[in-house]
Amino acid sequence: MRLLHTSDWHLGRSFHGAPLLAAQVAALDAMVALVRAERIDVVLVAGDLYDRQLPPVDAVEAMSHALAELRGAGAQVVAISGNHDSGRRVGFGDRLLARAGVHVRGDVRTAGEPVVVPAADGGPDLAVYPIPYLEPELARHHLDVAGARGHEAVLRAALGRARADADRRGRMRRVAMAHAFVAGGTPCDSERVLSVGGAGLVPVRCFAGFDYTALGHLHGRQVFSGGRVRYSGSPVAYSFSERAQVKSVEIVEIDADGTARAQAAILPAGRGLAAIRGEFADLLTGRAHAGAERCWVQATVTDPLLPRDAMARLRGRFPHAVVLLHEPPAVDGGGASYRERTRGLDDLALMQRFLAEMTGADPGAEDRAELRTAIDEVGRSGAEAGP
Repeated sequence: MRLLHTSDWHLGRSFHGAPLLAAQVAALDAMVALVRAERIDVVLVAGDLYDRQLPPVDAVEAMSHALAELRGAGAQVVAISGNHDSGRRVGFGDRLLARAGVHVRGDVRTAGEPVVVPAADGGPDLAVYPIPYLEPELARHHLDVAGARGHEAVLRAALGRARADADRRGRMRRVAMAHAFVAGGTPCDSERVLSVGGAGLVPVRCFAGFDYTALGHLHGRQVFSGGRVRYSGSPVAYSFSERAQVKSVEIVEIDADGTARAQAAILPAGRGLAAIRGEFADLLTGRAHAGAERCWVQATVTDPLLPRDAMARLRGRFPHAVVLLHEPPAVDGGGASYRERTRGLDDLALMQRFLAEMTGADPGAEDRAELRTAIDEVGRSGAEAGP
């Protein structure tokens, strides 16, 4: 049987204030084409369907269109809620949708209940166990692990239910779905932290006993356990930390004996991401940055002082610049602390040193005169106020 594994659509998300829905829809349309071309039986969507619990109307419309198109292309769809989703809202009408071949699970109480897909290849049927994102404080009571405090405990309980159900059913191809942070995975800047102190991590051994595990949450494609446990990654980049990633979905084939083989299918790249760095004049004119002119741009300016209207001027060359950082050259203090470097200085010398530390250059004669005037005015104000 043939599966398409995707996750982290985050419909409704913006990129530093710029809308991304058109790029997201293009990626979803590419998935529909893949379903037809690759004769996919089941599409697995491993959480974070939306970017927030109350998604905007256009994001909901895009979701409705995508699910209908994927189903119309011949595949059943199995989707779970992620940590960005409202499980109860995502699961609205789930029983009605299931009759149409679209299975959306957002209720923790359904953990362990499979979606059974009849085999068309003469082999065993496929049992997909969709486990929605489990918030420990909310899920532990439903899963009878009242003492659980971390994600591992509640996920183990849910997977235990799934394995017990699969054992009762006998010979079937087994697939698990979860939205979690597997220990050893590499995060990106665009992912929401599940919990602090490592309590959100789950070991990959939790997924033993399944022929394939489709994971969501991490936005970069990652492979564990010899390929049987995978993150598909998000279909669109959501941070500059993802600029080197090639976005894709996993095309998975599970043989009659449960052997799973997977390979990436590349999605449309959309607008590229570029991080440029240098002196402001070079950023505006340097040929080395020509390739970034059509990209989303993060620019780091290294001049001692940030030029006036820097972002507006950058957008004259890079119309899709969205982040401007200023990193002036560091002043060499010779290893001494700031207090040691300024000990014994009078007010004027102290202010001159401060400006030099902040801008990377000594103040000029005009600056020194203004500092002197300001210091004198402060002194007169203090004298007039009295003790």
